[in-house]
Amino acid sequence: MADTLQHNEWSGKTDGQPWMQRSLIAMFRVFPLWLLYGVMALVVPFYMFFGRKGYQAMYRFFRKRIGYGRWKSFWNVYLNHFRFGQVVLDRFGVYAGKKYRFVSEGQALLDTLEALPKGIVLLSSHVGNYEIAGYSLKPKEKRFNALVFAGETATVMENRQRLLSQNNMGMIPVKDDLSHLFALNAALDKGEIVSMPADRIFGSQKSVDCRFFGELVRFPLGAFAMAVQKDVEVLAVFVMKEGMKTYHAYVYKVERDEQANKREQMSQLASHYAALLEDIVRRYPTQWFNYFDFWKQ
Repeated sequence: MADTLQHNEWSGKTDGQPWMQRSLIAMFRVFPLWLLYGVMALVVPFYMFFGRKGYQAMYRFFRKRIGYGRWKSFWNVYLNHFRFGQVVLDRFGVYAGKKYRFVSEGQALLDTLEALPKGIVLLSSHVGNYEIAGYSLKPKEKRFNALVFAGETATVMENRQRLLSQNNMGMIPVKDDLSHLFALNAALDKGEIVSMPADRIFGSQKSVDCRFFGELVRFPLGAFAMAVQKDVEVLAVFVMKEGMKTYHAYVYKVERDEQANKREQMSQLASHYAALLEDIVRRYPTQWFNYFDFWKQ
């Protein structure tokens, strides 16, 4: 476990000015989803051309990690960018009132833990479309608190707040003064659910080395350390796109030996999460949305 710097090659911020995003929401109220997907298919090559770092990172991912040949890797880079465009469009579609179908695998596990008095840590990842599930899947017992990137546009943040508040959910923006850590701890102390990304390091945070696609990679330690310190259960949630209006949500328990010391428990949680993440990425390789060299040390 060590300190590390952030992955600053890609900010993760949704593209577009607020007026453009508001226009897109308005378009969703007029045009069918398939038409907007078609436009996105034509725009994707320009994103690939102008976003060469992201393109090159994904090409290396398909060649070296997935094992595709040159042309198949190139085609899957296009499919990956197209899928990412669809995921972003789906988010704005929800802002405009579009409805999506969700197939859930592991919901009973979440329901069981939610009925207990202790809090829960949910681990999100930059795969699929985790955000969209929060607008359609409502917690039955506990309040849901999502740690979010604070640098999004006002349009995105306002729509997120509007939709999440309807489902007993709230946002905890990441702040430079680290006040978000106090908010997360307070939520767990009240027996609530907190959701944290666990596959990307922001800022100077502690990290833990985990084997991922055959190599050791640094994962942020924060979510795992918080779960061990608070003695709460940890779930990994992946929400993967499977059709034009269909998503498949997978909920897995992230295991640890509770008899081990705390540092070992943190490492065990991180390693199991990395294994679950690798499995889902291998099943849905075009929905891996980390547009930088994830394996660069």
